Amino acid sequence: MGITGSIIVSNGRNKSKIEKIMKIKKFYSLIVTTSLSLTLVIGMEACERADENTEATLKQCDEFELSQQDYPCLNDLPAEPLNDGEKSGMVFMREEEKLARDVYLYLYELYSLPIFNNISKSEQRHTDAIKVLLDKYELEDPVKEDIKGSFKNKELQALYDKLIEQGSDKVAALKVGALIEETDILDLEKELTENVDNQDISTVYNNLLRGSHNHLRAFVNVLKINGFAYEPILLSQESFDSIIQKSS
Repeated sequence: MGITGSIIVSNGRNKSKIEKIMKIKKFYSLIVTTSLSLTLVIGMEACERADENTEATLKQCDEFELSQQDYPCLNDLPAEPLNDGEKSGMVFMREEEKLARDVYLYLYELYSLPIFNNISKSEQRHTDAIKVLLDKYELEDPVKEDIKGSFKNKELQALYDKLIEQGSDKVAALKVGALIEETDILDLEKELTENVDNQDISTVYNNLLRGSHNHLRAFVNVLKINGFAYEPILLSQESFDSIIQKSS
């Protein structure tokens, strides 16, 4: 074999080695990519299961039933006189629950994370529950036209605009979700403590509060699974820890 033949064989062997090395690199690259993808997927699926299995879901019974605690249908509970706080509170909560739904739908369209799609459905049930109360007491519904991202309450409109801007990436979006649930929890607690004494309104708000606890845990858990810690922004550390460590 001459020099030329040796070079050809040598080049052939080198080429074979290079091809093997490239295949190995691609294989390990695939493993790493798959592992990272699975981490995110597992986190999202865990959230979906947590929300589906633990939330105090609102189910149909005639017009509406709050099923987890075997409550009777809302229309079977007495229609009691309303104070001004109950009236304004129901109108506000109708749009606040809609805000949560709208932000989650917006973020789902951006990032396709299942948690946003799943919890948006729950928020739809929440705002529907308030609508049942508004109809029962013949109060004007602020969501006559259900336009996503549009709110009659100017404060809620400004909050919506701010929140969708804050969700600039997937991690920031998940933190926006947790912040929304913190806001919901504080507002519901305030209504229950300061304004509400009607049994039917209290029934709905307490179920929505349990739902918000579960949603907050879901967002915090998904962030944790993916290596990110969430610190409470509105809730006290004590209240936050109590919610995160408890399952309702």
